[in-house]
Amino acid sequence: MSADAKRLSLILLFAPFALWISLLIILPHIGMVALSLREKVAPRVYEFGFGNYIDFINEPIYWNTLLRTGSMSLLVTVLALLIGFPVAYYIAKIAGKRSRGALFLMCLIPLWVSDLIRAFGWILLLRETGVVSSMLIWTGMTTEGIEFLYNDVTVVVGLVYTVILFMIVPLVSTLDGMGDDMIEAGYNLGGNTLTVLRRIIIPYAMPGIVAGCIVVFMLTAGSYLTPILLGGKNSSWFTEQIYDQFITRFNWESGAAFGILLLAFTSLVVWLGLRLSGQSLANTVAKT
Repeated sequence: MSADAKRLSLILLFAPFALWISLLIILPHIGMVALSLREKVAPRVYEFGFGNYIDFINEPIYWNTLLRTGSMSLLVTVLALLIGFPVAYYIAKIAGKRSRGALFLMCLIPLWVSDLIRAFGWILLLRETGVVSSMLIWTGMTTEGIEFLYNDVTVVVGLVYTVILFMIVPLVSTLDGMGDDMIEAGYNLGGNTLTVLRRIIIPYAMPGIVAGCIVVFMLTAGSYLTPILLGGKNSSWFTEQIYDQFITRFNWESGAAFGILLLAFTSLVVWLGLRLSGQSLANTVAKT
């Protein structure tokens, strides 16, 4: 094959990806940045400025909500890692080849339905007249219905259930490449289970851990339906503030600024996570 043919093949293969990135990611974000820098000085009269960002800084409820969303997203990420790592290790290193498919299928079941259906499923389970409350009354553990909804615990549980698969998949992909002889060597050299886990398994799985944490954190911070439906008025999720600016107040300039701030905040957290873990984004993507 000639050099021109190879170049043409590369262009044809890369063109759909480049169009997808340009049209659906880069250009919309450029438009959001431009929109966020417009200040409304009169009806249908705008001028360039940073007023929308200054309004965010001057209103404590906005940046408090952003910090709360970030801290809750980190909590969900940690819980998803603690739950997903043992599951991923069992699938990758312990389960037989036949059972792996069934286990992956069980992990995929939550994704068969939309976020809205999953959230309403939790509502049916946890509301005051729901399945859990009715079971407690039937067993005599309580005499009246208990409302388990509209609190932070419920929101965290719902979010972990929603994003757990995105933690398991990169972990399985990474752990599957680790040879059993590495673990056996650790035990043969006198290491116990905790030592082998700390010195061999976790360092080897670090790219998968970082990749899973990045995906889970970004998905959680950008979630809207689950925090709103399960947390109610007490959810205080930043995406609700963005929705309020766009839809309720018709203030697209502030909504765009809030969206850019959320992206910048989550990107900063991801960058700090990469620095603290000693991983690079390129290395993480290559090994998962």
